[in-house]
Amino acid sequence: MRTISIEEQERIDNAIRASRLCYVGMSDENGIPYVLPMNFGYEEGIIYLHSAQEGHSISIIEKNPNVCITFCTDPTLVWQNEEVACSYRMRSYSVICKGKVVFEEEYDEKVKALDIIMRQYSGRKFSYSVPSVNNVKIWKVEFENVSAREFGVPGPNTIKYKDRKSF
Repeated sequence: MRTISIEEQERIDNAIRASRLCYVGMSDENGIPYVLPMNFGYEEGIIYLHSAQEGHSISIIEKNPNVCITFCTDPTLVWQNEEVACSYRMRSYSVICKGKVVFEEEYDEKVKALDIIMRQYSGRKFSYSVPSVNNVKIWKVEFENVSAREFGVPGPNTIKYKDRKSF
C-alpha cells in the first residue's frame, strides 16, 4: 500500500468537505502544544470555526495566532493478504493546512461564517438570534500552506486487495 501526494485543488477541497471534524493545533507561549477537535465550515480556501468567547484556546490564539489544521476522511481498513499483518492499512485522505487565526467581530460576517459552518453539516440555511451571534467567537483561517495525501493506495503490482469499512 502506498501513500501519494494530492496536488489537485478539487481533490483537496473534496477531502476537506468529506471530513466531519478538523483538529486545530496551536502552541502556547511556552511552546506547549494544544489540539482541539472542532466543527468547521470551508469556502474558497478559508476555514471558519466557532467557539465560546473565552477559554484556554482563545488565550493561546490571542498570543500566537498560528495554527495547524488537520482533516482526515473516514478511514477504511484495507489489506492485500488477510493473513499478513504488514499488508493491513487504513485508506483515507488527509489534508494539513497552516495559517493564522483572525477573529471575526463584524455581525454580518459572523452570520455568513455560521451559514458556511452549518452548510458543512446540514446543507441548509438557518436563522440566528442576535444574542447567539454576539456570543459566539468566529475564527477565520486563510490557508498559507496546504499539503494533502491519500493513504492505503494499492500499488501497481497489487494482486489481491480487499476493502472493509472500519468501525
